[in-house]
Amino acid sequence: MTLCWVDGVAADSLSVKDRGLAYGDGFFETILVKSGQPLLLQRHLERLALGGKRLGLRLDLPLIERECRSFASQMGQGVMKLIVTRGDGLRGYAPGHDAQPRRILQASPLPAYPQGNAEQGVRLYACQTRLAEQPLLAGLKHLNRLEQVIARGEWQDSDHAEGLMRDTCGRVIEGVFSNLFLIKGGVLLTPDLRRCGVAGVMRAELLALAEQTSIPARELDLQMSDLQKADEVFVCNSVYGIWPVRGVERLNWPVGPLTRKLQSLVRGLLDI
Repeated sequence: MTLCWVDGVAADSLSVKDRGLAYGDGFFETILVKSGQPLLLQRHLERLALGGKRLGLRLDLPLIERECRSFASQMGQGVMKLIVTRGDGLRGYAPGHDAQPRRILQASPLPAYPQGNAEQGVRLYACQTRLAEQPLLAGLKHLNRLEQVIARGEWQDSDHAEGLMRDTCGRVIEGVFSNLFLIKGGVLLTPDLRRCGVAGVMRAELLALAEQTSIPARELDLQMSDLQKADEVFVCNSVYGIWPVRGVERLNWPVGPLTRKLQSLVRGLLDI
């Protein structure tokens, strides 16, 4: 059986009454584990806490942290998926006042991404699927990921390692499973995620690193025209770190010096 805990106990099944299954009522975090340690755990917990506040979930964060650390120590290395749902409920959307959030931890092996993704860079597929605007859920990694499922089904070829997603107004938002950064004139630019999109923990880490190293950075609305003017482009997440972007559709970019500098800093964080 794959290593899996439900509410702190080894298990391989879940109640059919769980609201995560019925309504996507919950959140998840994908956490890299190296040498038995969950990396960037505090940033994952901070995002989880924000989600709990938005949905009115009473989360025991110290307990979740202890379980994550204990689970990671048993894993050794790999990818730990933390799912928190509202727990069991009756039929109907209204959440029960006595709902007990459920904690699910699952272990997976490290993904076998080609080394060339980080070294030579990747091409993005320009997805037709658009992200709907919902400020109440914007930034959160909630369990409703059908937009990403549909978008990921748009390409099957090996020429594209990731997809580029826009919102219904055409603003550039993110990758299907990553965040997006542009570099123009030495300034680090990333899309404003107040309307939709996932505020990734690696995105947060890079913005903090930029401040620490005096790299100017801005969060703002970005269009495809901004991509055309960019000097460098890259995508990032908390598992693979940074992948330089070589191109999307007819646009192409070199792997530039600032991307390489940030890659070096991130390798130290993730031990990759």
